[in-house]
Parts: sequence; structure tokens; C-alpha cells
Amino acid sequence: MFGMGFDHSFGLWFIARWLKPDLMIESGAFKGHSTWVLRQAMPDRPIISITPRHPEKYLKKGPAYVDPNCRYYSGKQFIDFGSIQWKSVMKEYDILDQSKVLVFFDDHQNELKRLKQALKAGFRHLVFEDNYDTGTGDHYSLRQICDQFHIKGGGHICYKGSDEAKVRAKRKQFWEKALDLKELCGPGDVWWGVRGQMRDNFNHSFEMISHAEHFENSKFVESVLDLYWEVPPVAGPSLTHQTRYDPARSSEPVIPDYQKDLFRQFGLSSLNNTVFNGYTQMVYVQISDSSQH
Repeated sequence: MFGMGFDHSFGLWFIARWLKPDLMIESGAFKGHSTWVLRQAMPDRPIISITPRHPEKYLKKGPAYVDPNCRYYSGKQFIDFGSIQWKSVMKEYDILDQSKVLVFFDDHQNELKRLKQALKAGFRHLVFEDNYDTGTGDHYSLRQICDQFHIKGGGHICYKGSDEAKVRAKRKQFWEKALDLKELCGPGDVWWGVRGQMRDNFNHSFEMISHAEHFENSKFVESVLDLYWEVPPVAGPSLTHQTRYDPARSSEPVIPDYQKDLFRQFGLSSLNNTVFNGYTQMVYVQISDSSQH
């Protein structure tokens, strides 16, 4: 799947089919799998792909996808999403209503930074592929930002004798990506972000932030969000046999564990189990009109 598993591939396809955008933008394409997914969803809509290395560079070594109706900002033409003059680009594509544009981020950058850049550019429909859970991942995610005490199920207490500590220790035995309290909490009982870090750029850079700063970030995000929806896994773990992500920290699956016949009916039982191991709470968000801020 070249970086994006079945759950997220289906989720991206579904979102694109549902929104029916006039233009699709992706930041981070790797070998072009997400470009291919967008193309399957919307066969006739233009795509803009922003990725440091052009997918065609991978063709010599194996499968990759290059789309004929896609403008690539790659190689010597690469420009970061936040540096593109989007007003001019929208004019080129005759886009008068930017609510008809879908932006897909799979670039492992600080999602707070990307959210602000998208808001400034006037985009409203965003998808973040790697929406890492608190304590995990190589960049600051919306899920981490929204993990707050005032939200049901949010916030954490770094006390070894707590119920959470006991539950986490038990679930760590079954799920590779589950965190016990030692992994979740850093020195001084910092748990937000990744042990107090606001990570960015594949974790090539990070900044230690206080809980007060983390809380302010969440207040800003809440102020601009109209909708936040985490794409659910396609099926339950007893069907997919995935052993990586903790289902207790994810949405209810589309196909529950007891729907074994339905899972088979859709041909999903014939897929290799590894394609279901890449779930990281991909999220679709709709943000407010930038003119309101």
C-alpha cells in the first residue's frame, strides 16, 4: 500500500466520493498510492500533488503511480504547502468557491501548523492521514491536541496505581502500538503531545510545550472546527487479525467483529492481514470560513 493501509485508503476514497470536490490537493505522495485512491474516487477532477520526490523516481525499483491529470510540485519544482500562492493557483483552476477543494495531508508535519496554513489559504475540507494518538508518532496531531481533560475520555494521570495504568499495562500485552504509563508519561508527569513534545517534520524537530500551551492550542482548534470525524477501521480485529493498534483507542469499526459473513462477502478475508495494520485514526475536518477569523 506504500504507506497507507486499507482502512485509510477506503476512508480517503469515501470522503472524496462524498464531497465530490472540484479540485483535490495532496501534501505528501511518496509512491503515489494516495493519488491513485483520489483518482479512483474522482476520475475527472484535477489533482495537485506536493511531494519532495516525484513518484516517477520510484518506478525503476517497483510499483508507483503517476497521474496524467496531476500537477506535481516535486523535485526542483517542490514548494512546501505553506509557501504556495494559493490565490493564484485557484485562479488557474477557475476555483471561485474553495469549499469545493479537498486537501489531504500525509506529510508528517505539525498538524496545528498545517491547519493554520489551510485556514489562511481559505480551504475548508481537510484530511489528516496520520492522526497519531497521544504519546505516539513523529508530529503533533489533531488527536493529541484534542486530548484534554474537559473532553470525554481525554486527559491522563501519570499515577502508577491508577485504573488507567492497570488497563494500559494489560492492553500492552495484546496490541503493539498500545502504550503503558511509562511510555505515555515523561519526566515531571508530562503526557501531552509525545511526553510533552510538540513534534514536527518526521520528528526531525520538536519543541517542549507546557500543559497551558497545549490547552491553548486545543482552544484555538476548537474555535475553528465545524466538524471533526475520525474515519473508523473497516472491520474489527477478530476479522482483520491486526495486532498493532489498540481498538479501545479507535472508533467502532464499519464491520463489527460479529459480522464475519459480511466481511467475507466483501472479499476482505482474502486480503493479507498486514494491510489492516496501518490505522492511525485518519481524520476529516471541516474548518470555518477564514473570513470569520
